[in-house]
Amino acid sequence: MAATIDLHAIEKGHGPVLVFIPGWSQSAAGFHRQLDGLSDRYRVIAVDLRGHGGSPKPPSGYRIARLAADLEDFLSRRGLTNIVLAGHSMGASVIWSYLEQFGAARVAKLVFIDQAPLVTNGIGLTGRALLDAGCAFTPETLYATANAVAADQAAVVDGFRAAFFSPDVDATTIAFTKAETLKMPAEYAARLLIDHGCQDWRDVIRHVIAPLKRPTLVVGGAIATLFPPEAQAWIADQIPGATLAIFSAEERGSHFMFLENPSKFNGLVRDFVG
Repeated sequence: MAATIDLHAIEKGHGPVLVFIPGWSQSAAGFHRQLDGLSDRYRVIAVDLRGHGGSPKPPSGYRIARLAADLEDFLSRRGLTNIVLAGHSMGASVIWSYLEQFGAARVAKLVFIDQAPLVTNGIGLTGRALLDAGCAFTPETLYATANAVAADQAAVVDGFRAAFFSPDVDATTIAFTKAETLKMPAEYAARLLIDHGCQDWRDVIRHVIAPLKRPTLVVGGAIATLFPPEAQAWIADQIPGATLAIFSAEERGSHFMFLENPSKFNGLVRDFVG
């Protein structure tokens, strides 16, 4: 069993609790525009997952299920309940695993930000089924990307620009995101990417998340830099009463829309949380 670790987090503000979980190789600092923009009304907590950002980097535990167990430890230690739990990209997958393993007793509302139900198409999906699943990889490209991360992490991150951001993203945002990414050791990032890429969450969304009947906001981007907006629509369709918000290209609807258009994103969260 992987040892329990004390996750690093950034916290700001008072009020109803919003907990943000970043995506693969990203950090709590990536939510700085939410920490600044929402903390006037809410207690905003952004968490660094195992191996990410300022959290400890032990040699094991780089699996979605273990990250979800770390999240439960984090919430339990701090006695956090009645929270709004928000996950970006792989962070949404961590939440799906968390809810499957530990239930939703601590959770009042959910926010899923641009994550595919199925990251890798190893089952021959085509057409609309492929769009609904949201696959970004084939088995071959998943393993090739992971091997490339292990061999030259910085070069791979440079190549991710088009997959993460709108075409006119500013250089400061690019440099910041790269620096945060490189805080995760390349070996661990590669290992986690494989585990993340091999998960299929469609049954969990249908048969675990939907019956919870928690108010849910699903956010995607029309640019489809990484995942198609159809996948976010599919998720929202499975969850009764879910709200779907797709950022247009003009609204900087990239994978990192919360960084590129924090005004719109933070407004959505305010309206949703109330």
